[in-house]
Amino acid sequence: MPNDTRPANGQFATTLQIVSTVFFTFLCYLTIGLPLAVLPSFVHVDLAYSSVVAGLAISVQYLATLLSRPYAGRTADAWGPKRTVLCGLVACGASGLLVALAGVFSGVAWLSLLTLILGRLVLGFGESWVSTGAIMWGIGQVGPSHTARVISWNGVATYGALALGAPLGVALDSAYGIEALGGAIALSGIVGLVLARMKRATPVIHGERLAFRAVLGRVLPFGMGLALGSIGFGAISTFITLYYASHHWNNAALALTAFGLCFMGVRLVLGSSIARFGGYRVAMVSFALEAFGLIVLGIAPTAFTALLGAALAGAGFSLVFPSLGVAAVNLVPAQNRGAALGAYSVFLDVALGVTGPVAGLIVGAYGYAEVYLCAAIAAIAAVLLTLWMARNAQAREAEKKVAQTA
Repeated sequence: MPNDTRPANGQFATTLQIVSTVFFTFLCYLTIGLPLAVLPSFVHVDLAYSSVVAGLAISVQYLATLLSRPYAGRTADAWGPKRTVLCGLVACGASGLLVALAGVFSGVAWLSLLTLILGRLVLGFGESWVSTGAIMWGIGQVGPSHTARVISWNGVATYGALALGAPLGVALDSAYGIEALGGAIALSGIVGLVLARMKRATPVIHGERLAFRAVLGRVLPFGMGLALGSIGFGAISTFITLYYASHHWNNAALALTAFGLCFMGVRLVLGSSIARFGGYRVAMVSFALEAFGLIVLGIAPTAFTALLGAALAGAGFSLVFPSLGVAAVNLVPAQNRGAALGAYSVFLDVALGVTGPVAGLIVGAYGYAEVYLCAAIAAIAAVLLTLWMARNAQAREAEKKVAQTA
């Protein structure tokens, strides 16, 4: 399928198809963003559990996403992306009902926490199936030559929903309570389910299915880079509310909004830079910018400086997934792309799942600022890993040229 030579109306039609599909990702991550700035305080303050437990309550979602991600990729390959998205949206809506029940049970702390954790597990399942399915659905509609655009727009939908959902969730909780927040989450899932049923399915690509272990081995270095770069986002999403509270700053949700808006802005304005400069170069610059933003956030003397640090981290993290992800997905035959995407995304899930409890331990031993400084070190390590991958790729290309001329 042609790329840049398409007429403007053809490009617009392609973009419209992509946006109409990743809208389901938007609704999925709206169900994630709505409680994101509310639940840490609910567990730590209202239920009176420690910061470590608060971190675990948030991160258990990522554990569920991690465990279900391989099955989401397999389902998208074997059953089709539409069915995968539909199943995920049902789970997203159900998680909202469980959040509402956690509020009803808040007088019994252990029961409320247990219900909340169950809701996070269900939401993690929904996240993996919707996000993986939506990307594969989009690629199936517009063709594999637009993989980078689909992944980029999917990211815009993801962090746009987080940017909108975080302050909206705080407002709903403040005005009507956590029960209303759970109702809004459930409504988002229902709306997505109705719209997804109306959309045309794409055909399933038949062929030999590689074992997940084989797929995982191919995407391993790319996934490691993604994991290192994702620690900063995990630290911001899990502890930014408590970090602000420790400094007696207001409007912690704005930091999540700033992260999301800058993430989207870079994706929209600089998304084509991957094709222009290459994924490795873009990834290295992205990791470096993210590390700088995390350092600014960690040493911030004021709320505005912390907001600036979160914004810079969002701008840096923006192109990490697509810059390394396109190469990872293209390592396997077409009928295994869902599995490759799932395997690559597993590293994001691992990073986010581990970040919560580990960051909670760092908070208990040192403080909140050190969490963001440790995340910056991880991003710097990602720069070095990507540099190593780039040099290996250059060496392989040189060997191919020598073999062809021999």
